[in-house]
Amino acid sequence: MRAIEQAVDALRDGKLVIYPTDTHPALAADSLNPAAIAALCRLKGVNPDKHTLTLVCDSIATAAQYARIDNRAFQIVKRNSPGPFTFILPPATTLPKVYKGRKEVGVRIPDNDIARALAAELGHPLLSGSLGTSDPTELDHAVELMLVDGVKEYDVDVQSSTIVSLLDSANPEIVREGSLELQ
Repeated sequence: MRAIEQAVDALRDGKLVIYPTDTHPALAADSLNPAAIAALCRLKGVNPDKHTLTLVCDSIATAAQYARIDNRAFQIVKRNSPGPFTFILPPATTLPKVYKGRKEVGVRIPDNDIARALAAELGHPLLSGSLGTSDPTELDHAVELMLVDGVKEYDVDVQSSTIVSLLDSANPEIVREGSLELQ
């Protein structure tokens, strides 16, 4: 897939990419590149020091390298992934400096082949920022590439992901209702 390779090359160069997910289209940056993280946060208008950063992973195994997933959390993530869920988890101690001092990190494993292929080809998670109901074409000036799903067009009317805090995995907390209920 040449488009995936081009997008990953752009991400490795610190550029931003728009890509499809199983909910809203999203902005992607290399999650291990501080300049790319700053660029995504600037474009989204969020303070990276105060905003929970979300990592899009290709699998639970990858997610477990960047977030602490205990047995209860693992079962919840496994039952609901891939899918339209963002799980708030404690960050792994192996995360790079830009994540140090954080008490939480968002983790998504979308039910979208393009999203997971990007993370797999990059070799580590994408930093992701949902575009919500924004028209992705309005940001084409600020991104290197916009990937589209050949099966479905961008639909800004879809629901957002369900956000689930698993900081205390014995008591999962729904932070935001989304398109599906937690299993």
